[in-house]
Amino acid sequence: MLAHFEISEEDAESEVVLDTTPRISIERLTEKGYYLDAVKLMAHALPKREAVWWACLAARAVQTPETDENNQQALLAAEAWAKKPTEANRLRAKMLGEKTKFRTPSSWAATAASWSAGSMAGDGEPAISPPEYLYAHAVAGAVCLAAVAKDEDAPENAYKTFLAQGINIACGGNGIAPVSTSIKEAVAHG
Repeated sequence: MLAHFEISEEDAESEVVLDTTPRISIERLTEKGYYLDAVKLMAHALPKREAVWWACLAARAVQTPETDENNQQALLAAEAWAKKPTEANRLRAKMLGEKTKFRTPSSWAATAASWSAGSMAGDGEPAISPPEYLYAHAVAGAVCLAAVAKDEDAPENAYKTFLAQGINIACGGNGIAPVSTSIKEAVAHG
């Protein structure tokens, strides 16, 4: 898992503890304010379906009535794949991820679903399996974009909430309730 996880801030490297559960490093990174690295590590640590569900929760948190139809559909497609990872659901997520041009949390959630299995190639082309870790990059993109969309000037609270949801999912919860901004509370309720 850590082979494809890259620390973005050099100072954050000391907060990653090898040979332990990822949760310890995620907690340490979060406590020190290295939210991007904590999100990336969480995205790599969660199994594919759970990671895509986490991306969906973050995208859902910033969707508004003004969200365009394509992005609403992209999120619905990602959620459908997370609930039932069929090839038909993956292909719909792929199409809508491409249609929304990889610019929104919903678009990246759909892309994460499409990069979780199947082929990256187009119809009629030889199959190209996505690299095993690629979905995690899309998940991290969805969560980070959502945190900034929630509060561009101070995304810290959104990052904390989303990371607590991820920990809750990792502990067997659904990431929805209870929503806490404390990772330790999320673990207790997971």
